Amino acid sequence: MLLSFDCAKGAAEEYEKAHREVWPEMLALLKSAGISEYSIYRRDELLILTLRAMDFEATRSQIDKHPVNVRWQQAMAPFFAPMEGLRPGERFPMMEEVFYLP
Repeated sequence: MLLSFDCAKGAAEEYEKAHREVWPEMLALLKSAGISEYSIYRRDELLILTLRAMDFEATRSQIDKHPVNVRWQQAMAPFFAPMEGLRPGERFPMMEEVFYLP
């Protein structure tokens, strides 16, 4: 899965700092939900997130309302710029893989 979003103006450095110190319980939740190969890339305020999950929708539903994730999303919310063009049910614009070279 690939997602893209923008940091709020001037928040990119703090966003990076937060991700150098991800809560252990958040990391455990992601792994227990089946997420692997999770990366976040940044260029200025543009953020690109990639991850692997066997069944993304099942993984997302397992994580979405978990108390640890709710707290993490609240802590991260100030770092995100407002988003336009979201489809129903999206928190971030979702991208679908159309090519993969293993």
